[in-house]
Amino acid sequence: MFHCLSCGISLYLSNEVNSLETMLSETPEHLTELGANVKIGHDVLKIDTKNKTIIVENLETQEQFTDHYDKLVMATGSSASVPTVKGVDSFRVQVCKTYEQAQTIKQYSKNNHHIAIIGGGYSGVEMAEAYAHTNHQVTLIQDGPQLLCNYIDLETSDLIVASLRSHGIDVRLNTRVNAFEPTEDGKQVNILTQNDNMLADFVVACTGFEPNTELLFNQVKLDRNGALSTNEWQETSDPDILAAGDVCSTYVNPAKQKEYYSLATNAIRQGYAVGHNLFGHQYRNTGTQATTALRFFNHTLATSGLTLSHALKCGYDADSVTYHGLHRPYFMPTNGKIDIKLVYDVSTRKILGAQFFGDFDLTQSANTISVCIQNENTIDDLAFIDMLFNPHYDQPFNYLNLVAQLAIEKETPISTQK
Repeated sequence: MFHCLSCGISLYLSNEVNSLETMLSETPEHLTELGANVKIGHDVLKIDTKNKTIIVENLETQEQFTDHYDKLVMATGSSASVPTVKGVDSFRVQVCKTYEQAQTIKQYSKNNHHIAIIGGGYSGVEMAEAYAHTNHQVTLIQDGPQLLCNYIDLETSDLIVASLRSHGIDVRLNTRVNAFEPTEDGKQVNILTQNDNMLADFVVACTGFEPNTELLFNQVKLDRNGALSTNEWQETSDPDILAAGDVCSTYVNPAKQKEYYSLATNAIRQGYAVGHNLFGHQYRNTGTQATTALRFFNHTLATSGLTLSHALKCGYDADSVTYHGLHRPYFMPTNGKIDIKLVYDVSTRKILGAQFFGDFDLTQSANTISVCIQNENTIDDLAFIDMLFNPHYDQPFNYLNLVAQLAIEKETPISTQK
């Protein structure tokens, strides 16, 4: 069986999706129909890049054989990171990435009420929200002052934390887990932190992902994050080996460097590029803005590009403005608040990133910002770009126009303001 989309696992755990099988992105049978020679139940033990051979084991018969390749595609994905703390091997502590792991967690959660989630990234926040919908007691533990630190700044994180807490989730920030200790009766696990200890029935560690690159150690170049280093054609340092998905880094356009983002959108574009570039340089990967979205409770979080802190670390003369307002005209009978943080470079006025938070669908605005960043548009471009107006959807000046106008006002010298 092929891996399901891991970003949909929280939907399965919250019973919004009844079966993991419905989230399978491909099947062996379909690929066979297309002409592929698919070997299920086989494991690659070794790759010899000098001789272009691989050693494969049939997991059912334990038979090993050698195969050859002209071009090799590495799409081995990633594995869930396992915290290096005492007691992590307890059966009451699980990680969540694969089909099998999701099934195990689903089974355990049926008979365990208090679930502790370690890690405040996308997986951790989605899982916390999922279990809040199933009437579980949920504790979310994050080693650091904010959630989703790769995608949003602190003030946006504060909005998310407030929402999670208002729905009964115990969010504990700046809390490092030092060990797990099962209770004497084996029915619970004691979570030891530098602040205090807490009991939970079951723990899910959502502490990130690690690229599965061990088959190519010391044979091709790895980036500083341990992922396979690829060029714009998705070729590794060995031009006969291409890579796509979580196993490799991706070029982040506003950061102007390769970074590791475990996103399905990156993987599918990289896979498309590999499929074409096996036969020559036909499709250049245009990089990413790491555009993402998260729906939880009645809120939408959407992001694209760099946070302010990330932009400053990348050497930009960066600044930001935040728009607080209504997404529709005041006379509409129903309305919703919206918060937008726009990050830009002061010297060039180029847009570097944005974070959206509100009670309606803001995702397409994040996509618009992604296009602006990739095309190197400025706050001046965004402030007056033509956008639709309809009272059901926005205001005469779209909120993207308005936040960009705030940035222009901030960068306009007082002496020139009227």
